[in-house]
Order: sequence, then structure tokens, then C-alpha cells
Amino acid sequence: MPIYEYKCAKCGAEFEKLVLNVSTKVECGNCGSKRVERQLSVFAAKVESGSSCPAESSCPAAGSHCCSAGGGCCGIPQ
Repeated sequence: MPIYEYKCAKCGAEFEKLVLNVSTKVECGNCGSKRVERQLSVFAAKVESGSSCPAESSCPAAGSHCCSAGGGCCGIPQ
């Protein structure tokens, strides 16, 4: 059961909603408008400082910034 992020086109309110079916009509909790847009959700990942990176061969970005640039494994900042 995914939680989607929405933004109301009428009042600009941003909110999250648990949606069981993507065809479900969502209303703004602030103004009641049905003119809402689903937003692109992002997530954050944190790598503990001093933790070691996995083997270079297991890194999907091997050969790019993986570990050697000091940016953490696969470009994730430390």
C-alpha cells in the first residue's frame, strides 16, 4: 500500500495519502479540490561516516565515482 505525495492545483497544499488503487480519486484535505497532482517522490539514504564500501565489482556504478572519489559507495555522499 503505497503512500503518494500530492500537490493541490487550487490552493498549493502539499500532502501525502495512502492509496490502495492508483485510480482512486484523491481530494485536497485543505480545500477539498479534486485538482491534485501526484508528485515525484524521493527518498534519502545515509552512509555512516567511516563505513566501508562493498567490493567494486558489486557496485552498480563501478568505474564512475564509486568509493575512489571519497563520495561513498556509488556516489552516495558520506
